Amino acid sequence: MEMADYKRGEGQAEGLRTADFAFDLPGELIAQDPLTDRSASRLLMVDKNTGERKHEVFKNILDYLYPGDCLVLNNTKVLPARLLGVKEDTGAAVEVLLLKRRLGDVWETLVKPGKKMKPGARLSFGGGLLKAEVLEVAEEGNRLIRFFYEGIFEEVLDSLGEMPLPPYITHKLQDKNRYQTVYAKYDGSAAAPTAGLHFTEELLARIEAKGVKLAYVTLHVGLGTFRPVKADYILEHHMHSEAYQITAQTAAIINETKKNGHRVICVGTTSCRTIESAADEKGRLEASCGDTDIFIYPGYRFKVLDCLITNFHLPESTLVMLVSALAGRENVLNAYREAVEEKYRFFSFGDACFFTDSFRKRDE
Repeated sequence: MEMADYKRGEGQAEGLRTADFAFDLPGELIAQDPLTDRSASRLLMVDKNTGERKHEVFKNILDYLYPGDCLVLNNTKVLPARLLGVKEDTGAAVEVLLLKRRLGDVWETLVKPGKKMKPGARLSFGGGLLKAEVLEVAEEGNRLIRFFYEGIFEEVLDSLGEMPLPPYITHKLQDKNRYQTVYAKYDGSAAAPTAGLHFTEELLARIEAKGVKLAYVTLHVGLGTFRPVKADYILEHHMHSEAYQITAQTAAIINETKKNGHRVICVGTTSCRTIESAADEKGRLEASCGDTDIFIYPGYRFKVLDCLITNFHLPESTLVMLVSALAGRENVLNAYREAVEEKYRFFSFGDACFFTDSFRKRDE
């Protein structure tokens, strides 16, 4: 991470405070429900170099993608990981959120109410279709739980579980699939890579038909993505870790794109963090898997990414810091202020941004 070469001349990264990434957001702009048509979202285009802005509809992003470009998409799949049940001995209501499979049927979980969930406590879900026992208390008060069931766990979970929507969404989701991308493939996330929610199968087909390559990575999104930055200075923040995988095919597509001088455009901050974690110092990728806790903030030199499609993020979040590393803090905050004025929809079910290097349409 190149700390000395701080972008946009905004000072040293060591002096950046979390409060430097704050902005005012009226609560009514937080989208509570997804649009019926995924690609009908609004799109705020931002020139990453000048901060110039343009208003579009998401489906028209096709006009600003060029033959030879590569879209990098995260094909993780969200588990319906929120389970509502009861304690077997008292009948008291409990809520269990699956965080990470440890081994076999043992999962690390977040449990409410936590204080009463001591080792040995037995739980029941769906009238006994799924049962569980608390084994031990793990880090940060999480519980290790072993599940008992008949059949295939994923099928039982799909029938009983609910989508673990972010805390700022209070409406009940009517269709589980609307919190999945149309290309979701590998189970493992506690939250959706929401920039991808704007794509339909038809739009992706049209993008490919125009000569744009699609490259898929997998990064399983953890609940840490919603945890607020509590440190006063950003360099004091401890970044959460998430598991990722890049195939040889994906690495080859991205390497070829860079070699030919075309753009690598990440769909979402999770795709960005994946390829930036895995690339060597020359920006080359190989097939790889592992865990990443990469923290991207102003001053970071991007090794692979050229442009970014992403949603609007929480004030003072690590994701606003990541976008600011690409486009400059003032450019990003000015774009967000304009989005508020124009009443864009924010966060997971909201509208999108395209941080690009050109407003030139493909056929111009």
